[in-house]
Amino acid sequence: MNNQDTQRRTGLTLPRPLQIAAWLTFAAAAQSSLAQTAGSANAAAPAAASSAATSSGTEHALPAVNVSASAEADSPLHLGIPVSTGALGSRSQLETPFSTTVVTGEDLADRQVNKLGDVFAGDASVTDNSNAYSAWATYITIRGLPVDWQNGFRIDGNPFISYGITMPYDNLERVELLKGAGGFMYGFAQPGGVVNYVTKKPDARPVTSFDFGYRMDGVLSQHADLSRRFGPDGMFGARINYTHEEGKTYNAGDINRNSVALALDGQLTRDLDVYANAIYQQSRSSGQTPAIYTGSYTATSLPATISGGTNLLGGTDQHLNTNLQLYTAGVRYQITPDWTFNTSASYSKSARDRNESTLTLLNQAGDYSDSRWNGDEGHQDIYWQGMFEGRLKTGPFTHQLALGASWQHQTNDYSSVSKYFTLGDGNLYQPNPWRYYSGSGLETYRASEITQKALFASDTIQLTNRWSILAGVRYTNYAQDSYNIDGSLASSYRQNGILTPTFALMYKLEPNTNLYASYVESLEQGAIVGSIYANGGALLRPLRSRQYEIGIKSEHERWSANAALFRIERAAAYANDQNVYVQDGNSIYEGIEAGGSVRLGRGWQVAGDVMLLDTWYAKGQAYNGQRVAGAPQFVAAARVTYDVPFVAGLQVGADAKYTGNTEVRPAGNLETGGYMLVNIGANYMTRLGGHDVTLRAAIDNLTNRRYWMYQYSDYIGPGDPRTVSLNARIDF
Repeated sequence: MNNQDTQRRTGLTLPRPLQIAAWLTFAAAAQSSLAQTAGSANAAAPAAASSAATSSGTEHALPAVNVSASAEADSPLHLGIPVSTGALGSRSQLETPFSTTVVTGEDLADRQVNKLGDVFAGDASVTDNSNAYSAWATYITIRGLPVDWQNGFRIDGNPFISYGITMPYDNLERVELLKGAGGFMYGFAQPGGVVNYVTKKPDARPVTSFDFGYRMDGVLSQHADLSRRFGPDGMFGARINYTHEEGKTYNAGDINRNSVALALDGQLTRDLDVYANAIYQQSRSSGQTPAIYTGSYTATSLPATISGGTNLLGGTDQHLNTNLQLYTAGVRYQITPDWTFNTSASYSKSARDRNESTLTLLNQAGDYSDSRWNGDEGHQDIYWQGMFEGRLKTGPFTHQLALGASWQHQTNDYSSVSKYFTLGDGNLYQPNPWRYYSGSGLETYRASEITQKALFASDTIQLTNRWSILAGVRYTNYAQDSYNIDGSLASSYRQNGILTPTFALMYKLEPNTNLYASYVESLEQGAIVGSIYANGGALLRPLRSRQYEIGIKSEHERWSANAALFRIERAAAYANDQNVYVQDGNSIYEGIEAGGSVRLGRGWQVAGDVMLLDTWYAKGQAYNGQRVAGAPQFVAAARVTYDVPFVAGLQVGADAKYTGNTEVRPAGNLETGGYMLVNIGANYMTRLGGHDVTLRAAIDNLTNRRYWMYQYSDYIGPGDPRTVSLNARIDF
């Protein structure tokens, strides 16, 4: 069998530069292993650790913050961990005057998460709208607002298009979530929030681990994690993570995914660090669970629920094939003890080949009309940012400054011959009789281009030991063009000098407790009006939203807690009585969220989170006063873990999340109904043959609860069924 045949069977064809870098990493690891055998590692490790400490604050040094599992257990909200806050620079959650959540890689592994909604299962502000193994796998709402799939996702702070892309969570150090409007921090994005995936970076200590997993109904996975430092005094670092999963999914579909993440760094001098990262992922899946459209549904209650594990709704003719590539390079220079300069550039490319049904629900008996969409889509993002961070004093005041600039160019390509057609009628409780098989590689055209050029500045002024204020502003020049299939310009929008400010007042009740009040604005891209409206093809101006928040964060040795009271005013767009798609009015989101965690005795860890949310359409909306679609009024989550005292290394845990009634459509006459999901799991750490071994087991949706899940305005889907996951990891 030749090399091309091997690549075709595995579904993974790495770009030549990434192949070379991967081989170099393994070669460096082998060299380091030989050096350890010879007894030289003991000298290199302290030097590497010292070098990492000297360059603290760089991306590649961040994993060293999580010094031990026990430290993470005592600090379950991770408020002291530095998080990326865009134009604010790097600061801890405790010092960030906005609501944030951090989920560590160990927690992801313990719970064996499989989609983005699972990542934030313990956060009541986040609602899962997703099915695994489908184009909806990253759909979540935050405080009732969707995350912008074009602008709301980042990898190590670099933008990429997330639609249809499920990240390999094995390759991540942690996942960060900035809730609400992020216009000042990151530029244009819907005000739901920003998800930042932080990949694993070279560690000061050698890492060699392999794990093997199983997920119902027959998905097998393998993952390798290898990290080494090499060169004089360990000045160079390399880490590679490789994940493969393949098998039969719970809805009788198939998955074949390969993903590799490579991270390189060089601590060239005491003050100068460089780094380069690359991600390549290729995924092929079939047997998609269709979305169910309720726009033509006239009943005021949904049909009887069905299991998300059913294969009645579709067959293996429906598929989703995706490809993700991200390449990043950066430099960090310590100008003085108080000032640093960071600059980085990234290129991301994502592609989708979709063949999927949408079932238009007709009546309460579950009858539907099956419409199929088949097409290819692609996106590219080129991004650059440079930023100075530092401190200075003016009289009695200390200033923490961040000054920078960024440039981003995004392109969207869509199929010129995509198909959308009706196959026929069916019923939710009977096998779908319709099949339409298709290939890939459809011709695409450049549908739109978006360019953002920005300058930003922020100043956090320390007024006293307790009081500080923050002021920041982003200045953006924005350009958006859309094109016809023949390449001619269809519409264009230009606006220079767009300002998105932020302000905050902070008061430290004690060193580890921060009280804050903040204000921030955001802008989201203007919509290209669809052809079904009277002004079809028009390009609307960007929408501005505003967020007000008062919150508190407190971190202690055995307990931590946070709470926030918020109001978000999101500008709205809708079709008026003349079927003209207009921008008018607001959607209002007001609520309170609160959570905390406490360690009881030597073995118990108890955590809880709750959100109360009130929403309505206002000021010119066609649905004035109605609850906003997709925004549950009440969500509560809880988690308990217990270190079993008579079995050293064994921890068991359970978590539950209740999601209240959620409006499916803006008319306010159809709800999903409330539902509670319960998950359990256990992990056992031991030593076999002189190596650390971790065994994990998890059962999601323990009671096999059937429920309708809100996906998007007017769309629902069946929730995921009970699934069992097993994993074994060995560290060398």
